[in-house]
Amino acid sequence: MTPWVQRLLIANIAVFLLQLTVAGTSRFLALVPALLLERPWTIVTYMFAHSTAGFSHILFNMFALFIFGPRVEARIGERHFIRMYLFAGIVGGLLSLVFTPTAAIVGASGAVFGVQLAYARFFPHDRIFIWGVIPVEARVLVVIMTVMSLYGGMRGGGGVAHFAHLGGFLGAWLYLRWTEGRSPARQWQTKLAGPTVPVETLGDWRGIDLSRVHEVNRDEVQRLMGKIEREGEGSLSPQERVFLGHFIPRKA
Repeated sequence: MTPWVQRLLIANIAVFLLQLTVAGTSRFLALVPALLLERPWTIVTYMFAHSTAGFSHILFNMFALFIFGPRVEARIGERHFIRMYLFAGIVGGLLSLVFTPTAAIVGASGAVFGVQLAYARFFPHDRIFIWGVIPVEARVLVVIMTVMSLYGGMRGGGGVAHFAHLGGFLGAWLYLRWTEGRSPARQWQTKLAGPTVPVETLGDWRGIDLSRVHEVNRDEVQRLMGKIEREGEGSLSPQERVFLGHFIPRKA
């Protein structure tokens, strides 16, 4: 078991035991979106509290975290995992502010749904066995759960915070998109692509004086000029436009 999955399991179970033994704990931790400005801590604490009417709520969430969490944490690292987890839960709470502002919400479902979306993002073809019997690919499971949450939310919820679930999906998706855009691999790809020079900035490429081009570059310049004549300026790659642009005479 990975570090943050273990810590989250312990934290959720500890809070649940606190709810069972200390009166008023659930009310203090629960998120009522409309009261968020008065009780700002609840946007985080609600995702560590669960319904005390039975054990099914916390058991389902912790089981899903135990199943999906370790591989996601191993994939994106401890720091990004806990940030994504919390961000998914927070977005779940904020989406509830829009659709169910007066409902009291508890549960890690929004954050755990975010973990499930990340799992489907990285391991889309992994098969998940519903009720231990029905095999469903992870990506298909996310689609099914999205449709079910939308349907349940539009019908009034039935005591389930469906929009917190959907917000968890949205929060994880946004976080992963943000981190992927800032990843070293993506930044390196951007550097390799080099600056893009629009075709219209090439100017009068026919005015290039080959006699003034160093012999080291002359053959390549001739090749690119011939390519433009045959296929048009749009046929040049960004790197080729940058290269050829160095030899085009500029007007003073």
